[in-house]
Amino acid sequence: MKEIIFSNWHIMRWIRLAFSLFLFVQAYELREWFFIPFGLFFLFQALFNMGCGINGCAVPKYKINKDE
Repeated sequence: MKEIIFSNWHIMRWIRLAFSLFLFVQAYELREWFFIPFGLFFLFQALFNMGCGINGCAVPKYKINKDE
């Protein structure tokens, strides 16, 4: 778990982290608490490196093995 959080920080993880912090600040300043779940969503994606990567979320078209 510690390795997932502290390693492999690429630009998309930093963007997700910055966007989540932006949403938290906006929720506080505007008193619009509706933004907090979205900020938590992006924070979770940034910390645990979840979501679509650089290659996108596409499913491979061709199978290498017949059993895949």
